[in-house]
Parts: sequence; structure tokens; C-alpha cells
Amino acid sequence: MLDINPTSPGHVLAVLRAHGPLTRQELQERVGVSRVTMVERLDALRRVDLVRQVGFRRSSGGRRAELLAVNDVGRTALVADIGQSHATLAVADLAGSILARHDLRLSTRHSPNETLPMLVAEARALLATSERAEDLCAVGLSVPGQVDHDTGVTTAPPTMREWGSVRLRQPFADAFGVPVMLENDANALALADYYAMGRPEATLVGVKVGTGIGAGVVIAGRALRGETGSAGEIGHMRVEGSERRCTCGRRGCVAAEASGQALVRALREHGVRSVSDVVRRVAEGRPEAVEAVSAAGRLVGTVLATVVTIVNPRHVRLGGEVGVLPPFVAALRSTVEANAHANALRKLDIAASQLGDRGAFVGLSGLVADEMLSPATVDALCRRAT
Repeated sequence: MLDINPTSPGHVLAVLRAHGPLTRQELQERVGVSRVTMVERLDALRRVDLVRQVGFRRSSGGRRAELLAVNDVGRTALVADIGQSHATLAVADLAGSILARHDLRLSTRHSPNETLPMLVAEARALLATSERAEDLCAVGLSVPGQVDHDTGVTTAPPTMREWGSVRLRQPFADAFGVPVMLENDANALALADYYAMGRPEATLVGVKVGTGIGAGVVIAGRALRGETGSAGEIGHMRVEGSERRCTCGRRGCVAAEASGQALVRALREHGVRSVSDVVRRVAEGRPEAVEAVSAAGRLVGTVLATVVTIVNPRHVRLGGEVGVLPPFVAALRSTVEANAHANALRKLDIAASQLGDRGAFVGLSGLVADEMLSPATVDALCRRAT
């Protein structure tokens, strides 16, 4: 049976994370312990460098009280976003600030046997450049497709066939000797916007439209992964009237008609050869590109209207190279508003993510922070330090 102590150092830190900065007296009152106990808890947290002073509370007379906050800048995470044609590595603190970053282009049919050792080597070099290798506490990785979080093994993403049944966690755990956390890329995006919004007490759906299409649902601060890790796979829902073959092997999937890959195919006769070409032509106002992207927004919006009706989120955030394009956002929003249940629309806020290409890093560093600053992890760290 677990020993759950609601006044342990880990729980004191959790209160400080949720409500800080606070004075020691304010923290003591929120936790509900004596002054002596609070001094002991703070001493334990200071020994492992998890509390820092960030200023003083304004005083109406007498000595000013110091303000305490979680030291989420003293530890670092190595985070990596691995995609079909790219990999981006970063060293970030647990507050989500990027300390060093490296972007890599990958061949479209890159294999894990070649790519993973290369990423580990690049990660070592990036940590050395950041001069924060000694502060590394965990690794966070995001990939397309499904992940078995118990075993650290991937399920082959439709766009990355060779990446099925890959032991993704092991190479990084062996190389760096720290915990390795895995997440689906759409979940990482949804979590990023949730963290960036200040962890609201609201449900958020994140939709990523880039080369492929995926979605993540955040409820009560946690990504909804589903029983087999396939929650949010809206790109592979069938749409009526389509028989186009999808990369997953089935016909009529949303991704076959509305993903970045589908847009490249639809606009090939106009000289489009990549998703970046699609983005550029929309920015130039090319009518054929604007209409194709708008049509994709309407199609994804039709599927999303069902999700909105079932989940009833407060926020929908759109990301990915295609997902943030204004014609896509406008077409998706109007389609959701026309098709979702009226009650589900009453408080619904649909917008493009403002995080740009930082989204995966914000999501992964927040995921690492939630794990490494959890009460159980902090209490174990404090016990080892005594």
C-alpha cells in the first residue's frame, strides 16, 4: 500500500507549483502544517535545489517576506521531435525555455537503425554546447503514430513504415542514464498549448495538420491516450464519398484527402513539391493553393465537429504547417460551427496555436516537468539526499 503524505516535501512543492510564488507563511497556510514542519519541508527541498527565492512580498511595515517559487530552471530536459523528414533536438529547462537547439533534415525513408544512433550523437553534442549536461534529469521524445508507453515501443506511423516495433526509449536511456518519456506528436502539441495557456481547468483538443493529421485531447491536465494508444487518430476516420488510398493502407481516410501530403499531390500540376511549397503559395495568395487548403479545412472541420460534440472541449488549438494557415483555420471554424451540437459550441474557442515550431518542445518539457516534479518523484529524491 502506498504511503501518501499530503504534507510531504513533494506535496509542498506541488502546492508551490500550482499557486506560487508564495511566502513561507502563505505556503504554510495552504498546506496546513506547523511552522516547524514547513521549515523542515523547505530545508529538504532546498537540499535538492528545488526551491528558489524570486523576490519579496511588499510590506506595510516591518521585515519583507521572501517569495518562494519552484526551481524549474535548475534542471534540464533533452527533448526531440522526430518526424517523417525532420528531427529537431533541444535542451530546455523545466519551465520550457529553450537553451540550445539543432534542426536536422532526414531522408524521407530514414530508418531507425541509422537515425537513432545519429540522434544520440547529436544530442550529446547539443548538451555539451549548452553547458547543462550535468543538470540533465530526463529525455522527452515525440513521434507520429502510437506508442506503447509501458514498453517504449512504437507502432508504425503510416508515413514512417520502418519505425514499427522500434524500442525508442532504450538508446536514449542507455546513452544518458535518465528516465525517457515518449509521446505522440499530436498529444505533445495539445499539451504544449495547455501548458502555454497556464494549465487551465478546461478540456483542450489539439489538431496537428502537417504531412499527416492527428489530434490530442487534454483532460484534467493529462493527454487522453486511449486503451491502445490510438486516441486522437482523426486522420484515419473515413469520409463519405472518398475511395482514395491512404498511407495506412485503407481507403477514404481524412488524411488521404486533407493532409499536407494530400495537398502536395493535389497541387503537383501547379509546381508544388512539398508542404513548404503549399505554405508559400498560400502566403502569396495563389488561388489554387488557397482553395485547396480551404477545402482541407472544411473536410477536417467535418470530422472535428463530431469530436467537439462528443468531447465538448473549451479550447481547440490548431497546429502543424498546414493547420495554422488562415484559410484552413477559417474554413475549419465555420464548418465546426455549422455542424457541431449547439450546446458544445457555446463556450468553444477555436484558434491557431501561437507556439510555432516551439510547440513540441513546450509540450515535451512540460511533460518532463510534470513527471520529475511530481510528489512521488520529489519525495524519493529528498529521501536519497538525507
